[in-house]
Amino acid sequence: MNTQTASSRLLEPFKLGDLVLNNRVVMAPMTRARAGERRIPNALMANYYAQRAGAGLIVTEATVISEQANGWVNTPGIYSDEQGEAWKQVTAAVSETPIFLQLWHCGRASHSSFHANNELPVAPSAIKINGGEIHTPSGKQPYETPRALETDEIPLIVEDYRQAAERAKIAGFDGVEIHGANGYLIDTFLQSKTNQRTDSYGGGVENRYRFLKEIVEAILTVWPANRVGVRLSPNGVYNDMGSPDYRAAFLYIAEQLNAYGLAYLHLMDGLGFGFHELGAPMTLAEFREVFSGPPIGNCGYTQEEAESAISSGVADLIAFGRPFISNPDLVERFARNLPLNPPAEMFTWYSFGAEGYTDFPTYQESQAVS
Repeated sequence: MNTQTASSRLLEPFKLGDLVLNNRVVMAPMTRARAGERRIPNALMANYYAQRAGAGLIVTEATVISEQANGWVNTPGIYSDEQGEAWKQVTAAVSETPIFLQLWHCGRASHSSFHANNELPVAPSAIKINGGEIHTPSGKQPYETPRALETDEIPLIVEDYRQAAERAKIAGFDGVEIHGANGYLIDTFLQSKTNQRTDSYGGGVENRYRFLKEIVEAILTVWPANRVGVRLSPNGVYNDMGSPDYRAAFLYIAEQLNAYGLAYLHLMDGLGFGFHELGAPMTLAEFREVFSGPPIGNCGYTQEEAESAISSGVADLIAFGRPFISNPDLVERFARNLPLNPPAEMFTWYSFGAEGYTDFPTYQESQAVS
């Protein structure tokens, strides 16, 4: 097999704040559901991340910040000391690769069966997800109309984020990413479609941004700004999202976030997760104009598209999700111009054990058995 001879910007080292990344390939956060009913990280998860430590930066799967935040079977948590302690085996397994923990609250994309006393999921407003079903501990169920949060409950959730960030630091992570995308709680506060509040957290985009602003500022009491990233999905339709004022709103949000000197802005600019079709898709170049820190592009990039985005200057880093599922040695394959394993089908990778998780062969392993 021919090795790659052309210069690769994607494979160059990159300085992310005070961290030096070996390359510009980010392992994207992907929900993998291997933490068991008690949401405690384990040795299988440590092995999974260690297999993929060739990435320049790893962002973990979304990790819930509280019991209220739960909304996906067997995903990990960071709301107990036991969970925080268990994450140490993951950070130790990838000690040579910077790793950020993604902080998550599912919001309305949850179900009462996840919660004590069958409490309804919470959201900025009592607006349910239209269509589809949710996987719950008792099987597939229709989405429910969430309960609108009371104004005085919101600071309690902000504090949950702060405590989760603190546990992440103790667990040995190099930073945290705030999950503000894909129709989960923060995203539903940001967007006019799902936020119809009349208090100081609703109305214009300035108020809709307030929840994320308070979360960022709370986490900055724990971590320096160059160890905190934020993820947004301005083009996304996942979890029934998409607002008519999306372009003006997300540019405002990015401009506000720019003031903090954050590690990066992680943007799901690709349309592989679906597009709301309310106008032209937002591009990395638009965000580059209002956010001076490193942008991470994400969602459906090929190696060639990633090279182009970095060479043109619209992105500093590119995150890869599903290619990392079936190619634990993805960066080596990029570097040596090796073919990728076929993409894994969802029925293969969406399970709860080692199958479809840690059993994908590296190129070297696949050649040894062929």
